[in-house]
Amino acid sequence: MVTQAFAQEAATPAVTHDTPVDATHADPTAGTHATTEADGGAHDSGVFPPFDPSTFPSQLLWLAITFGVLYVLMSKIALPRIGGILDDRKARIDADLAAADASRQKTDAAIAAYEAALAAAKAKAQGIANESRDAIQADIAAKRTAVETDLSAKVAEAEARIGKTKAEALTHVDEIATETAQTVVSQLVGDVSADSVRAAVAKVSKE
Repeated sequence: MVTQAFAQEAATPAVTHDTPVDATHADPTAGTHATTEADGGAHDSGVFPPFDPSTFPSQLLWLAITFGVLYVLMSKIALPRIGGILDDRKARIDADLAAADASRQKTDAAIAAYEAALAAAKAKAQGIANESRDAIQADIAAKRTAVETDLSAKVAEAEARIGKTKAEALTHVDEIATETAQTVVSQLVGDVSADSVRAAVAKVSKE
C-alpha cells in the first residue's frame, strides 16, 4: 500500500549534503520526510502488519483485553438480560399452558354436564311418552269397553223390542186371520161363531 507520506517523499527531490541549502528556501517538511523515511524503513520488508511476527505480542494483548471486556459485558449485562427474557417467556408460556389446561377442563366438565342433562332429558321424555301411550291405550280400552257394553245393551234392547213387536204382530195376525176367515165363512155358509173360527185359525197356525 502506498501512503500519502510515501507519495510526498517520491514527489520531493532528494536533498544531498553537498547541495547548499538556503535558509529562506529550506524545506519545512524536512523533519517529516526524515520521520517518514524512518517509518518506511520499518515496512520495507513487504509484510502485512497484522501478519508481522514482531506485532504478535501487541495483537495478542489487545485480543485478550478485547475478549475480557466482551466476556464481562456478556456475563454482566447481555446474558442476564437474555436469561431474564427467557425466564419471562417461559413463565408466560407456562401460565398460558395452565390457563389452556384449565379452560380444557372446564370445557370437558361442561360437555359432560351437557351430555348428562341430555341423557336425563331423553330418559324423562321416554318415560313421559311411555306414560302417555299407556294412558291413551287405557283410555281407548275403557272407551271401547263402554261402547261395546252400550252396543250390547242396545242390541239386547232392540232384540227384546223386536221380539215384543213380533209377538204383538203375531197376535194381530191371528186376529186378522180370524176376522177374515169368519167373514169368508159367513158369506159362504152363513153366520159362524167367532170362537170356532178362532180355534180353527189357531189349529192351522200351529200346523
